[in-house]
Amino acid sequence: MAKKLSHMIKHDYLGLDVPSIRQGLANHLNYTIAKVPITATSRDWFHAAAHTVRDRLIERWTETVRHYYQTDCKRVYYLSLEFLTGRILVNSMLNLGIYDECDTVLKELDLSIPELFELEPEPALGNGGLGRLAACFLDSLATLRLPGYGYGIRYEYGMFYQRLYHGHQIEQPDNWLRYGNPWEFPRPEVLYQIHFGGQVVEYKNESGQLSFHWKDTEDVMAMAYDTPIPGYATNTVNNLRLWAAKSSRDFDLEDFNNGNYIGAVENKNRSETLSKVLYPNDNTANGRELRLRQEYFFIAASIQDILRRYLSNHTDFNALADKVAIQLNDTHPALAIPELMRLLLDRHHLNWDDAWRISSNVFSYTNHTLLPEALETWSVPLLERLLPRHLQIIYEINFRFLKEVSHRYPGNMDILRTLSIVAEEGEKQIRMAHLAIVGSHKVNGVAALHTYLMKTTVFADFDRFYPEKIINKTNGITPRRWLNEANQGLAKLLNQTIGKTWTTDLSQLRQLNTLVDDSQFQHQFQAIKQANKQQLVDFIDNKLGIKINPNALFDVQVKRIHEYKRQLLNVLHVITRYNYIRQNPDIDIVPRAVIFAGKAAPGYATAKLIIKLINDTAEVINNDPVVGDRLKVVFIPNYDVSTAQRIIPAANLSEQISTAGTEASGTGNMKLALNGALTIGTLDGANIEIRDEVGEDNFFIFGLTAQEVLELRQRGYNPWEYYHNNHSLKQVLDMINSGYFSPEDTQRFKGIFDILTHQGDHFMLLADYADYIACQNHIDEVYRDQSTWIRKSILTVANMGKFSSDQTIREYANEIWQITPVDHE
Repeated sequence: MAKKLSHMIKHDYLGLDVPSIRQGLANHLNYTIAKVPITATSRDWFHAAAHTVRDRLIERWTETVRHYYQTDCKRVYYLSLEFLTGRILVNSMLNLGIYDECDTVLKELDLSIPELFELEPEPALGNGGLGRLAACFLDSLATLRLPGYGYGIRYEYGMFYQRLYHGHQIEQPDNWLRYGNPWEFPRPEVLYQIHFGGQVVEYKNESGQLSFHWKDTEDVMAMAYDTPIPGYATNTVNNLRLWAAKSSRDFDLEDFNNGNYIGAVENKNRSETLSKVLYPNDNTANGRELRLRQEYFFIAASIQDILRRYLSNHTDFNALADKVAIQLNDTHPALAIPELMRLLLDRHHLNWDDAWRISSNVFSYTNHTLLPEALETWSVPLLERLLPRHLQIIYEINFRFLKEVSHRYPGNMDILRTLSIVAEEGEKQIRMAHLAIVGSHKVNGVAALHTYLMKTTVFADFDRFYPEKIINKTNGITPRRWLNEANQGLAKLLNQTIGKTWTTDLSQLRQLNTLVDDSQFQHQFQAIKQANKQQLVDFIDNKLGIKINPNALFDVQVKRIHEYKRQLLNVLHVITRYNYIRQNPDIDIVPRAVIFAGKAAPGYATAKLIIKLINDTAEVINNDPVVGDRLKVVFIPNYDVSTAQRIIPAANLSEQISTAGTEASGTGNMKLALNGALTIGTLDGANIEIRDEVGEDNFFIFGLTAQEVLELRQRGYNPWEYYHNNHSLKQVLDMINSGYFSPEDTQRFKGIFDILTHQGDHFMLLADYADYIACQNHIDEVYRDQSTWIRKSILTVANMGKFSSDQTIREYANEIWQITPVDHE
């Protein structure tokens, strides 16, 4: 009946002008929020405004989806355990082109967009660069009118909320759904059964073919929640589908009636734990099991959903690889490979060769790390217990793969051990990166150096076996979020100077190269930077009670806290600088505000100790009258997308100081450079390509190269030599070790001293220290000449066009996914 009457049901198209938005706001306040203006709170107005904007997304969203079905176009599905979308209201206004109209209406009500911005909860669905990259890619897919979907988990609490207690990181649940989420659409009809445990039974089907039945399983339901992702200045609105775990049996009435009230809901509580929290602490066996359950839960639901959508237009799987591309964002979704094989083999009864040909042409894999400890593995006993059928399929994939390898390299047992998906040393492990490489038709690194190291170190044998498979796709960032929204002052200056096309063609920034010596443009550019710095000064004062000099050099390191990212090297410089001022109290030195932000994984004790050291160091330095405002240290807690949008436009200096060869790419380096910060960095990740684009004269390089790190390690690196041969370094380390910054607990930071000395300084901070300090001193000299600094800053912005995620996504679309734009009215 509904289909019969569909031609009679027509909706009104909503206007984008001020009167239409005013009417939408009034209607939603009345009919959606059920309030009148006199009783409405600011949060009520936020929800009314969000629904008003959302309405205009929905009509474009439904048209986009309808057109994809009508054209039966090839679609890409981006599978990621993280999506750090950031707040959605302002981004949607800007992408729809209604920011000024909304601003006008809200001002009539004595409200402002910044006021409502602060009331929007931020979806805590990621930890760092991995999730933010995924969000940038979704933005670019929609802006380029490419048919793309995101799939992930709707974490109820997501990444923890970081508080500081006496300088220690304290993790608290981040209940981002407390006030509801106006952007999501629950889809209770989109529900899939996910199996765990049980046993696998072999049998012969009616054709005499060996078949497998996975039975006696523990089941969980995956329910979909959809969020529209709008492109900029286009009618395309794509979909982010997140899965929430639901119990297959909510309530046991018999248990309840027998008085077992806890047991009556036990199954529901256990099932729904799956999507409660992002990244459970995997230092325990229970934590690792929950992590594996999460990974399989979301990929199993996603693969079923993808096949359901494909089969709505097709009766067999011959065209699956022509209509479906699946991108694995790191190894977390790699179980999608045996899951698709399971469905094709066991449910749809394809033979192995056909199923494998289809599957391997569907998948592609992005590698994000070469650190051995970060390359994901799962123990065979755990997989055997939780996913017995998948383990069988992985073994079969490995058997057939190694057979090919042995034909190519007869008698070479070493290469069989190196390439095997199954690691045999100790307890057997499944190497998920190996599974992803074998099961994908393309594998990509995320920066030129990273890809080179993939092909010459960790995955060198794979590159020899699959010579065309591993390629480079340097990461990118969306200029809509990271310049048009985050730095609206600079965005307006660019619009007035070079036009608005830079928002979708970042190469247009090259026009600024002709303005670097224009004194009027320099003055405008500098005034915007100074206004951004003042806003950050006010934010830090209000939030932390720390007063910093707005004319100081804002030296920024904002990223996940990890030893390889070397926040600790930054601290060594801060203490060195502190000692220099103390020893020369009348010295005329460039004032610095050193700003840190980032979260440490809950189970990562060393990273949490580094946060404590930063805060204890700040406590001493910030309260030393000899130092005054010549040096301040600030750790801003709970770093997220919104906090990044405050800090990044205000930065003068971007710290990208990881040990060469350890950072895959980095995108914080791109965001800071796009907003005019100059970079101090090692030749690591995308730093190399940024330097090549902006020019070596506008990039402060220091430290060992990746090759020099390797050679020094091979010769035998001894950090004690650097400790004893550099007086300033020895003084700094002795201060940390002796408890200078922790007089109430002199042993507190002994572990950090030991890591840098007795334990071998794995990330070579001491080897790079002298060069780092010299580079920082050179930066002081350059910053004194503000005209030169501003010139370098403008040149940096002008030459960042390569690092738009639009460019990256075009390359993925053309070279990996083979998808094309889909236009619609």
